[in-house]
Amino acid sequence: MFNKKLYEMKMKFAVPVENGKLCPHFGHCERFAIIETENNNIITEKYINPPMHEPGSYPRFLAELGVNVIISGGMGMKAQELFGQNQIKVCVGVNSDLPKSLVEQYLKNELATGENLCDH
Repeated sequence: MFNKKLYEMKMKFAVPVENGKLCPHFGHCERFAIIETENNNIITEKYINPPMHEPGSYPRFLAELGVNVIISGGMGMKAQELFGQNQIKVCVGVNSDLPKSLVEQYLKNELATGENLCDH
């Protein structure tokens, strides 16, 4: 059974980054910022290299890491569908900022999303 209270207590975010900030296109990132939170507070922030970019590789990779939320500027529809199949929430149309700042905005329900910056 899904335990909503536990889910809200601990979360893991993935933010695709380029030059230290959110990369406008999910599939073109240099690294992923993986940020873990507990009780709406950031407890860890680390950067990892993604696997080779092939269709379906990033969703599989991030699902295996236990990611709950992706914050992205733009992402293809197929990737969004694959994340949805893994119960991973996707936020698109987010403006570039530092990953930690974006997660803090999300936790305060202040993260501004908009039009998907990816056209495929």
